[in-house]
Amino acid sequence: MALLSKTPHDCHFYHEFIKDFLPESIIDCHTHIWLHRFMSGEAAGRSCLWPQMVARDNSVEDLFQTNLELFPGKKVYPVLYSHVSPSLDTLQSNRYVADCAKRYRLPALYLSRPEEPLEQIEQNVAEGGFCGLKVYLEYAPSYIPANEIRIYDFLPKEQLALADKHGWVVQLHIARPRRLADPLNYVQLLEIEQNYPGLQLLVAHLGRVYADEDLGDALEYLRHTEKTIWDFTANTNAYVMEKVLSYFGPERFIYGSDFPIFRMKARRVVENGFYINEIPAGSLGDVSTDPHMREIPYPEAEKITFFIYEEIAACRRAAHRLQLSHSDIQKIFYDNAARIFHISG
Repeated sequence: MALLSKTPHDCHFYHEFIKDFLPESIIDCHTHIWLHRFMSGEAAGRSCLWPQMVARDNSVEDLFQTNLELFPGKKVYPVLYSHVSPSLDTLQSNRYVADCAKRYRLPALYLSRPEEPLEQIEQNVAEGGFCGLKVYLEYAPSYIPANEIRIYDFLPKEQLALADKHGWVVQLHIARPRRLADPLNYVQLLEIEQNYPGLQLLVAHLGRVYADEDLGDALEYLRHTEKTIWDFTANTNAYVMEKVLSYFGPERFIYGSDFPIFRMKARRVVENGFYINEIPAGSLGDVSTDPHMREIPYPEAEKITFFIYEEIAACRRAAHRLQLSHSDIQKIFYDNAARIFHISG
């Protein structure tokens, strides 16, 4: 039974802009799986509301089905990790991720909280076969205002030292209203690479740079990094992708889907530095309280395809402008992830 509703426009978009651009095998470095029973209620939290509207849960089987339906003719190997929410039982969810990763022989990241004892993290990562840590701004101490969260508030230096010791991957989101353009964020990113050279830092969503204004002078400062990798998950800004690729090359640029979130139908526009997701009217229920969402009435809404197609099409435009080779695209969608997550065959 199909999980998604595909229209002739979706099929045309895939065959016109996506299929031939992608390699035959793809590694998706950014996916979320969880079951609804791991949730203990609805918690608003401090991050944006709209991702929580897409799916109440996402089993590993649903993830596989999503890739089968959205990428016919391709083989997609996901890197697994949990949903993130204040109401989530992270212990249960991490166990589920570990079980799925072992069952299907897939890499996975461990969702950690800043207050978690180091001994517990070390033991759980080892026993679960995780490749490293997934950390999230949502878990910063509640007394810190959302606009003032620093990287070290949800990724303590003690956990960084542990990841450095074991050579783990650490995938993080950054906070603060100016996103990557905030000097505190890019200074701390550089500090992490310089002070913890044993770990592999993976910056989600290109530092949450969804608008051109979110870049600031960050890339000029971060050009001194040598191994930090940028995932363009949930980003549809071709200009930003082009800039990041220009500074760091295709060897440090990596694909992720953010499934199940980016299986929604949407397109993104930016107005005065503020991103807005335009969605078909009625597709996600009541979105009136979220300033990042705008409903588009029919028949205009019929032109809106899956968000993940918009993301990959933006990458295609950036690659075309930079005249990237087929080998470069292979690195972005497979080889780089295979290297850092130790995937062979």
